[in-house]
Amino acid sequence: MNTLLWVLVGLIAYSLFATFLRTRGILPEYVRVQGPLTTIHTRRGRVLLDKLAKPKRFWRAWSNIGLGVALVIMVGTFLLLVFQASLIIQNPPAPTAVNQPQNFLVIPGVNDFLPLSVAPEILFGLLVGLVVHEGGHGILCRVEDIDIESMGLVTLAILPIGAFVEPSEESQKEADRGGKSRMFAAGVTNNFAITIVAFALLFGPVIGSISVAPGVAVDGAYAGSPADVAGIGGGDRLTAVDGVAIDTTQDLESALRQSEARTVSVEIDGERTVSVTRELIVAGSVEGNPAGITVSSDSDPIRVTAVNGTTVNTQSEFEEAVGDSRFARLDTSVGERTIPVGAYITNVAEDQPLYNASGTTDPLIVTELNGERITSATDLQQALDRTSPGQTVSVEVYRNGGFETYDVTLDENPQDGNGFLGVNIFPGTSGLLFSDFGTREYPAGTYLSLLGGDGGEGAGGIQSALAGSPLQLVYASLLLPFASVVLGIPNFPGFTGEFLNFYQVGGPLGFLGGGVFLLANLLFWTAWINLQLGLFNCIPGYPLDGGRILRTGTEAIVSRLPVGDRHTLVRTITTSIGLMMLMSLLLMVFGPTVLGG
Repeated sequence: MNTLLWVLVGLIAYSLFATFLRTRGILPEYVRVQGPLTTIHTRRGRVLLDKLAKPKRFWRAWSNIGLGVALVIMVGTFLLLVFQASLIIQNPPAPTAVNQPQNFLVIPGVNDFLPLSVAPEILFGLLVGLVVHEGGHGILCRVEDIDIESMGLVTLAILPIGAFVEPSEESQKEADRGGKSRMFAAGVTNNFAITIVAFALLFGPVIGSISVAPGVAVDGAYAGSPADVAGIGGGDRLTAVDGVAIDTTQDLESALRQSEARTVSVEIDGERTVSVTRELIVAGSVEGNPAGITVSSDSDPIRVTAVNGTTVNTQSEFEEAVGDSRFARLDTSVGERTIPVGAYITNVAEDQPLYNASGTTDPLIVTELNGERITSATDLQQALDRTSPGQTVSVEVYRNGGFETYDVTLDENPQDGNGFLGVNIFPGTSGLLFSDFGTREYPAGTYLSLLGGDGGEGAGGIQSALAGSPLQLVYASLLLPFASVVLGIPNFPGFTGEFLNFYQVGGPLGFLGGGVFLLANLLFWTAWINLQLGLFNCIPGYPLDGGRILRTGTEAIVSRLPVGDRHTLVRTITTSIGLMMLMSLLLMVFGPTVLGG
């Protein structure tokens, strides 16, 4: 039974038990149950709200700013959701992990994008968001002389998921529209304020106190690979090979290439040493590769024992055996395969340089660029690094069983400013990822760079396009929990568990030691969740704050129009916009699965 099913069973059991207690009159009056949702009501705390609301001019000015921001976001959200929904209808995308049912639950460990390892920090951020949101409504109720019937907490079973302030309906009717609008906007205003403060602290002194530890961070080893056999796994840092210090994956590959020995000595965490006996395996594959080989995580490794009749154990021996040959005959543990040798292009983007020259978006294999032999993705990337935007180069490709050559005028690569083909390149050779070692790198430097820190030489190229200005840092932070879908790297798990081995503490908050990591997690998830709460509540659909602001604003506009039944017109406008928002959200969530298959 999967986790989601256990959660559903638990919610049903809780609902039945709570209903039984309610029908027997066991539950107190201030506890109300509706299915798995429970609300706990209280009238206490109103005296505190009255005291907090005393600087009325400040709170009105504060909420006026928030109201302006909310209106801009409401309009932007409406246009964005409608636009995205129309795109999904016209060209339904393939469903992804984002569309899975469990990923709509804000439950760490059940939601694939909310790691269980930082559940306390996520819960803390959620509770902060709910308290400041509903507290904002409560304070502005008192500022605008709107009575409060009750306030309290909302739980999903026993898990707190919300808070609420219940204004008096009669008192709301007597308040002016400006006062009600400010009251509705106060919650999202506070959420955005918390987001700004948390991100400012995170991007400033906190991330400034974290740096990447020396060595190559290991996310894991391929099952049955030489590294796996030697006991190397996730959480390890590779610090030297045969006595040569390494800091990046490029250093590791270089050290392995320079060693002619089949067995190498690998230092881990700068403390212990293991011996790794190398053998060439196929660590990964892309669908449709010319060898017809599929690599899965639960299968035995596919070993390559010879190339073109020459016995091979290492990557260097593989390259020597291939030489300048356009084709390679591989002897593998799943049989003999013959493949064209080059860099495998999984997709050619439309209206980009290679597409403009070839006229195809189909996968192909690049075997030569500007007269330089290309045998792997690394060769192609290094060759492109030596080109410039606007330069015309000859590109030889293997396509439809034969070789073709195109003259391609390169564009500018947005990440490094070098020449750009406009393609997606699969790592390795001809759609196969070969390795004589077998570890997967953990992108510790990339995460740190995307959060505004110094990721060092191993940060990669993603951060240069996303991180820089404060707004870019915020955007990058929003993407980190969905990194596997958006950025092609593992989802950010926070600074926790075995991943702490990849970082070290120093700088302005170095005196906190490991507490810096806890602080970073708290600030990241508090900022992330508060921003999500603020944006979501700005959607112009009832009963969200955006929908209530829409109704109040529509009433103000319609009241000035020469129409008879103003109430019906207001209801028609707000209901129509609300239904459009609901349909757009449903299409964004379920459209890829239903329409795209």
